[in-house]
Amino acid sequence: MTDLQWKIFGLSFQACFMGRFLVQWIASERAGRSVVPTAFWYFSLVGAAGLLSYAVIHLQDPVFAIGQSTGFIIYIRNLMLIRKARLKEEALAAEEAAGKGDDVEGGE
Repeated sequence: MTDLQWKIFGLSFQACFMGRFLVQWIASERAGRSVVPTAFWYFSLVGAAGLLSYAVIHLQDPVFAIGQSTGFIIYIRNLMLIRKARLKEEALAAEEAAGKGDDVEGGE
């Protein structure tokens, strides 16, 4: 890739990485309180991946690469925790629905 193409690549992922704060701000304004939506973590992960590629392949800058790579653990862990919580909520909702169904059937 040319230097200009690399700059466009890097700026695109920097925009994605910065966009996570816009997503968080909008979600917080809508909720009327500070919240961190799931999209924040996806924007973080995608932005960091692109910036890490830019740092390693184009810049060959270990300082920049280390800075971008350390966030991966946090971003992935937060997405895992969100998924775990959603699965638990779905299981509880299914149990409640099954329990209510039993009550209705038992009353007939």
